[in-house]
Amino acid sequence: MEDCLWSGRAVKYSDDVARSNDEVAALLQEYADLISITGGDAFRARVYEKAARAVGGHHADVSALDLKGLQEIPNVGKSIAQKVREYFDRGSVAAVEELRAKIPDGVRRLTAIPTLGPKKAMAVYEELGVSSVEELADALRDERLRDLKGFGPKTEENIRHGIELLRSAGGRVQIDVAMELAEDVVAALSAVPGCARCTYAGSLRRMRETIGDIDILAAARQPAPIMRVFTELPYVTEVIGQGGTKTSVRTSRGLNVDLRVVPPDSWGAALQYFTGSKAHNIRTREIAVRQKLKLSEYGLFDVESGEKVVSGTEEEVYARLGLPWIPPTLREDRGEIEAGLRDELPDLVTEADLRGDLHTHTDLTDGLAPLEEMAKAAAAHGYAYYAVTDHAPDLVMQRMTDERMLAQRERVRELDGTYPTKGRRGGLRLLHGTELNIGPEGEVDWPGDFLAGFDLCVASVHSHFRQSRADLTRRLVRACENPYVHIIGHPTTRLIGRRPGIDADLDAVFAACARTGTALEINAHPHRLDLRDEDILRARRHGVKFAVNSDAHAVPHLANTRYGIGTAQRGWLTGDDVINTWPERRLRSFLRKDG
Repeated sequence: MEDCLWSGRAVKYSDDVARSNDEVAALLQEYADLISITGGDAFRARVYEKAARAVGGHHADVSALDLKGLQEIPNVGKSIAQKVREYFDRGSVAAVEELRAKIPDGVRRLTAIPTLGPKKAMAVYEELGVSSVEELADALRDERLRDLKGFGPKTEENIRHGIELLRSAGGRVQIDVAMELAEDVVAALSAVPGCARCTYAGSLRRMRETIGDIDILAAARQPAPIMRVFTELPYVTEVIGQGGTKTSVRTSRGLNVDLRVVPPDSWGAALQYFTGSKAHNIRTREIAVRQKLKLSEYGLFDVESGEKVVSGTEEEVYARLGLPWIPPTLREDRGEIEAGLRDELPDLVTEADLRGDLHTHTDLTDGLAPLEEMAKAAAAHGYAYYAVTDHAPDLVMQRMTDERMLAQRERVRELDGTYPTKGRRGGLRLLHGTELNIGPEGEVDWPGDFLAGFDLCVASVHSHFRQSRADLTRRLVRACENPYVHIIGHPTTRLIGRRPGIDADLDAVFAACARTGTALEINAHPHRLDLRDEDILRARRHGVKFAVNSDAHAVPHLANTRYGIGTAQRGWLTGDDVINTWPERRLRSFLRKDG
């Protein structure tokens, strides 16, 4: 199946814009799903899906737009615009409510399974009375689905795999969802008088790809005012537990949040403790014990006297243990303690190090914004260079032709250097690229003489995910060996919680990348984060170089790079490992495959 993903969920310019646009995008997507479940017109459902993506990626706050303004958003017609205004004016949409009433709750629960479509969910509900994931798993085990029309062995295998994916997620959410909520909470609590410090901790601070509960830490002499504001936040639906220094709540955004308030002089020890990971904290406590110290969330104490040694900052805590400050993204007990003791921790790449984005799309294919808007936004980010990489013709739904691509190249050349960018003379340098499709045999869309005209080529697998391990490996290696391929995009094709990575010999692919001078992408889209941190660690040992790219399909998506950088840090990468932190001259040398 062809794969070309981008999320309609906007990465926020501001909290209010993101929330309004996300709410409408979710509502329109739900309406599309409801149309499908009830057997409605498939074309109509797709219209609403496209509108959902367009609204989610729109740069302005849709709640402030009138009907005319809404209809200026791509894929938003009059009827859809009226529903959007109805939502903001009344708080609901009658058409959506009407379809909701027709759908049993059990069917809605089943559609959470990634590989089970709306129509098949309705079929198992109506034919077998199945209304939960557990009941569907039982029906699979008892082979009761095989008698249903359209349910063959392949369907059973896909559904079984979908249930495994759903269960493996364990109620965790993608990092961007958790980050938005955490930043909202931190902003609200930081404004409370008496709050000295406030931040998020836990797996979110470590930039894990999925998040369970959110941990918020605040420092204040009087916890009560902060606790009160926390429980009264508009998205808090239930107070699970409340004490003098800790409160836990459920929120309307599908996440629980734990707040702990500590005295200001315990901040450093508390932040270190609640950031984790558990394995990292065990190692730091072991070091403390060997020095006749006790480390807890309250401070570092002398065991014999009970006197507090240090606790004010994380740096002080680590220094007293004989360690440099260890970045949160490394705190997984994967060698960071040993590296710290040897003073060999990497100088991790940061978002500020990025000089450009090398994988983005425009409305020439499946993006939302024209070239001019994307380039202007890239310049506003302060980038020195920026690559436009619209899809090549083998992704047939994008209707790419040689003529359309060459016309875009001419426009890119016209705009090159015309957008002022911070700290750079001559303006933003624009690179004309493409995202090629790696075919079943490792072939790509255009012949070499056409590919030679691009500044860079990203090559990605978009289909035929179930080839054999040997075939998938050979396919990727062949793409690396193509002299016109510079970056392998989203290398394993995974979608977090929805599709696992392809079964290829990644070490063979990594070796091919190192041998041919082909970079591996760290796709920063929160649905992908591909490569994973574990894969980055392995690829780095082969000497591979990387590119942290947004894969943006709309202006707000350019900000996704923060998640890619977090993943790169978890893979121990430095700026030298990431080609789009390099000066333009060094990057272009690499793209000639002589760097």
